[in-house]
Amino acid sequence: MDKVVPSAAEAVADIPSGASLAVGGFGLSGIPWVLIEALLEQGADDLTVVSNNCGTDGHGLGLLLDAQRIVRVVASYVGENKEFARQYLSGELHVELTPQGTLAEKLRAGGAGIGAFFTPSGVGTQVAEGGLPWRYHTDGTVRTASPAKEVRTIGGKEMVLEESITTDFALVRAAVADRHGNAVFHASARNFNPPAATAGRITILEAERLVEPGELDPDAVHLPGVYVQRVVALTPEQVAHKDIEKRTVRERPGDGSAGAGAGSEGSA
Repeated sequence: MDKVVPSAAEAVADIPSGASLAVGGFGLSGIPWVLIEALLEQGADDLTVVSNNCGTDGHGLGLLLDAQRIVRVVASYVGENKEFARQYLSGELHVELTPQGTLAEKLRAGGAGIGAFFTPSGVGTQVAEGGLPWRYHTDGTVRTASPAKEVRTIGGKEMVLEESITTDFALVRAAVADRHGNAVFHASARNFNPPAATAGRITILEAERLVEPGELDPDAVHLPGVYVQRVVALTPEQVAHKDIEKRTVRERPGDGSAGAGAGSEGSA
């Protein structure tokens, strides 16, 4: 029952080239920084990544992207990453853009053993009708496009059939976890970490704080340990490494007061 492994390097050591990964986090908030960096050092490539986004240039999953370790991405948001755009438009990267709520449900459904579901999201668009560019040729023409999906009227509303997602591995980060893998997530880090964790056949969790079994209130647990196979306890230095976007301020001309600049991505 004790799922703690000595290091992130040991936790990801058996992830092979060609594996599929569900990766938690929202923007750069709540992403498994340490496990991603360990996987970068480990060297696996030809990876398929399912995540809300693919990091930013030089941060998070962007590190694997920069090293050209990723060949396929299923995500809902891919902005703020110039290398991602370059690889996609040059035909180096297969990209399946998916509505954000649909992506979360595809992961959750996969973890619950549900093969597919109907949703109104995407009806009347290329999400349902097909034709979204998944991969380009080097000359800019479309090499692979998304197929049309079944649309059915349910309860008087048109809905599109979406298949669920399961992956070989999942990498997630929790604020607190016990040795059995029961976990609690903080604020916006809870958006994609729990469904990503349930979708992985082998789920590896990095924990900012490790507690003993019984210390967590059962009613406070966001992710039951049955979904987690490995736990990595982070050091204080690793916990402090969070390159999330920060709110900035500047003085307003004339009155010396501070005005808000760029918004933050949320709590890590």
